[in-house]
Amino acid sequence: MFKKILIANRGEIACRVMRTARKMGIATVAVYSDADARAPHVRMADEAVRLGPPPASESYLNADLILLACKETGAEAVHPGYGFLSERESFARLLADNDIAFIGPPPNAIAAMGDKIESKKLAKAAGVNVVPGYLGDIATTEDAVRIASDIGYPIMMKASAGGGGKGMRLAWSERDVREGFEATKREGLASFGDDRVFIEKFIESPRHIEIQVLGDQHGNIVYLGERECSVQRRHQKVVEEAPSPFVTPAMRQAMGEQAVALARAVGYYSAGTVELIVSGTDPTGKSFYFLEMNTRLQVEHPVTEQVTGLDLVEQMIRVAAGEKLAFDQDGVKLSGWSIENRVYAEDPYRGFLPSTGRLIRYQPPREKEGVRVDDGVFEGGEVSMFYDPMIAKLVTYGDSREEAVDRQIEALDRFVIDGIGHNVDFLSALMQHPRFRAGELTTGFIAEEYPEGFTGAPADDQLVEDLAAIAALVTVKTTARALSISGQLGAPVPPPQEHVVRIAGREHRVRFDSFEGGYLVSVDDCQGRELIGRWQPGQSLFKGTVDGRSRTVQIARRGRQWRLTIRGMSHLVDVLPAHVAELSRFMIEKVPPDLSRYLLCPMPGLLTALHVDAGDKVEAGQPLAVVEAMKMENILRAEKTGTVKKVEAKPGDSLAVDAVILEFD
Repeated sequence: MFKKILIANRGEIACRVMRTARKMGIATVAVYSDADARAPHVRMADEAVRLGPPPASESYLNADLILLACKETGAEAVHPGYGFLSERESFARLLADNDIAFIGPPPNAIAAMGDKIESKKLAKAAGVNVVPGYLGDIATTEDAVRIASDIGYPIMMKASAGGGGKGMRLAWSERDVREGFEATKREGLASFGDDRVFIEKFIESPRHIEIQVLGDQHGNIVYLGERECSVQRRHQKVVEEAPSPFVTPAMRQAMGEQAVALARAVGYYSAGTVELIVSGTDPTGKSFYFLEMNTRLQVEHPVTEQVTGLDLVEQMIRVAAGEKLAFDQDGVKLSGWSIENRVYAEDPYRGFLPSTGRLIRYQPPREKEGVRVDDGVFEGGEVSMFYDPMIAKLVTYGDSREEAVDRQIEALDRFVIDGIGHNVDFLSALMQHPRFRAGELTTGFIAEEYPEGFTGAPADDQLVEDLAAIAALVTVKTTARALSISGQLGAPVPPPQEHVVRIAGREHRVRFDSFEGGYLVSVDDCQGRELIGRWQPGQSLFKGTVDGRSRTVQIARRGRQWRLTIRGMSHLVDVLPAHVAELSRFMIEKVPPDLSRYLLCPMPGLLTALHVDAGDKVEAGQPLAVVEAMKMENILRAEKTGTVKKVEAKPGDSLAVDAVILEFD
């Protein structure tokens, strides 16, 4: 067994690999860019080596620097994690040429499966179902338009070396192809160094299901069940689960056997994933097609670990060290249900725009029975524009799917993030959505259920009234603390007083009295309800019950208001003494400035293209500019017809949020 390994990655996956290495008694080496100098994976490792500046091309993607770090520290093996160099054949060969083990598959398997065009040809030869499409070289947009027309819309354009949702465009018409083909090529080149694109038929009502395979260097290969990854946004997975609510035992066996056949055809060993697209309209489950094989550890591997009881990182390390698998296919047992939510630095209330900045508060839920958090950030740290926007992975396990989902909702209520936009509310809304809970999923689920964007999960009247009571309580306790500090009041809670609580577009009149162990609250003159819970000014979570109903509420001060968050909905709440509320009605409302004549940058990013100039007339929906953020291109379009008066930015500029790009007449 290795004595020391280097992890050629960052963030949560680097921390994840280190935890297993530590458990196995193996020393670890971290590598880092200047942006990650204080990152948790650097502190967790036994040794750490600086690579270079923040851009990945000058740090984590520089194979020569990784090799030098191995030689400096005496690392005998490298675990690449996912992304970066994990699927670079040249990197695996470079390590082999220098007698350093690669904790992953052999270089020839990476090469065979890393090229999505060639991998489909190999899959077809191995007897695996493949999606109809065009696998030749597509040189120009005109070629792409002709090929797409021959295949028949809708079609999917994909970068040959792509992955992780990057370098993919769905086209429903010729216009979509003309707008998206060059962008797909650019994303492929920027993220993977390869601008080749192929086109295939888009399967409507599709489910995205993948098979986890594991092999050793002695010819033993098994499949470890499936994962359902259909809940996606912009082809980026958001929710994963194991097993799939759609897959039958017969389907699982058929998919698994094809995945093993493909792995065997390319001499595969280590952990790998065969991704399949499945027709959700075929109840027999026979209409499944090969998409690609990921020759690395997947982001969503924890759900497979939860239902199999296996540590996939440990298995990868043992295989790389030459050990045989300790079990065969009959020894693979699936038990229970596991769900993973990806917590991203993006704001669902603003069209899921990427968000960067400092984590003013970061308090993940405590790990306990059925709850696991994989992360690589810390309170006070920065979420950088240079890397993937994932903050953490929240994984839950239960005996049933319903139990695993309910544990997600409870854990998300306790997941406190402040300082940047994040998708915790959105994830909670997904977990509560009737269609998700019924398991009726397709890759279009988010687009179909949230066509106008996300505004928060629905909140029933009972929940809103309970929040009104809690808001009044935290206001009174905060006032009492302030008065106590100033020496004006000795008691912890002032005498009973009526408050007006404005929440969710309504007003509630709230009164409460304290008793030993809690409070008796009256909302809108209704019968008093018992409010019992622990909260002190400055704390971010209220944990308690209202008439026996469990409530975990995130509480944050926003100027004169409170922001209360629970069950996927953030409420801005005003709490005023009744007499003050009456007087506040006479306050003049401040009207926000009209910014409609400006094109503003919606996120921190790089302006990569500008399609208009001063004096140009534009039509509603016309592309105006392209901003790249976190390796994804975002097209900014005109909201209405107009004329460009002035251009305030140029391609190559790094822009902040709300930076002015254009001004219209």
